[in-house]
Amino acid sequence: MPDQSKHSPFEDIRQIISAFPSVDDHAVEAVRKRNQQLTKPPGSMGRLEWLAEWLAGWQGKAQPSIDRPLVAVFAGSHGVAERGVSAYPSEVNHQMLANFAAGGAAINQICTAYGLGFKVFDLAIDMPTKDFVEEPAMDEKACVATMAFGMEALAGETDVLAIGELGIGNTTSAAAIFAALYGGKPESWVGRGTGVDDAGFARKVAAVEAGLKRHEALLYDPLEVLRCLGGREIAAMAGAIIAARVQRIPVVIDGYVATAAAAVLHEIDSSALDHCVAGHMSAEGNHRDVLERLNKIPLLALGLHLGEGTGAAMAMGVIKAAVQMHNGMATFDQAGVSGATSEHTH
Repeated sequence: MPDQSKHSPFEDIRQIISAFPSVDDHAVEAVRKRNQQLTKPPGSMGRLEWLAEWLAGWQGKAQPSIDRPLVAVFAGSHGVAERGVSAYPSEVNHQMLANFAAGGAAINQICTAYGLGFKVFDLAIDMPTKDFVEEPAMDEKACVATMAFGMEALAGETDVLAIGELGIGNTTSAAAIFAALYGGKPESWVGRGTGVDDAGFARKVAAVEAGLKRHEALLYDPLEVLRCLGGREIAAMAGAIIAARVQRIPVVIDGYVATAAAAVLHEIDSSALDHCVAGHMSAEGNHRDVLERLNKIPLLALGLHLGEGTGAAMAMGVIKAAVQMHNGMATFDQAGVSGATSEHTH
């Protein structure tokens, strides 16, 4: 009998990932068949047609739907922020949470425009994680507990989830995670974040370099990478992605920091993100390289780097249009049209 006293909290996470459900091929085929009958040349709507297949396959039903979309933003504070890696102090976290609550942020406007639900989860922003230059950002128990908190964010029958974040200093954590997972020079992963000057950029690079050196003995394990270098919002987003897979809820990933949470899971199991799409390609850091490694083609490339779920929420509008097109467009039989064999001209 295994020695339960040696059971690792991370082992629970690995077991959940190993039992992930797969896509419903029958639902995908049903959508694909209807796509061929719609009043348009086959394949003429490009990735919009694929999005309907993807959504149906993970929802497990032949007719995809978006009735309860949710943008979930996780907010956390970082000890490494005290090293001057951001153009703004950590107090801005409080100010932005208040702005969210008042409906004054960019993400509020996007959610209103597209009819999206919006929730913010405060992950103890008054209690920063440890400075990863000096010690692990979290201990294992706290990291797993925070992932579990993210899993619980899906309560309420959400049918499509977009994940985003808020946290001064979190682009530094994200860059450190990517450097630990993928190697290469730290400066190739570090971006300007909130707009740091050259001296601030140098401080970010130095922090990432020092963090990698401090924890190098543990960084062979993706979950240890998350624990040592990440933040609570990153751990919670990883948990939300996991719970969504278990519940067969499609996920739209936001930008650089949200993708760091996804990358950790991808390093554990290369199929762990099959239920996810990349909402957009961020202008922060080397997001393009990360998305290529994850085999994700972003839905949008608008030069965004705000975070806060804004890119994922914008992509939700595209996905909603794809679902409406698939479900609402007439078939050739319904329209009394004989079929189309070439592109329409206008």
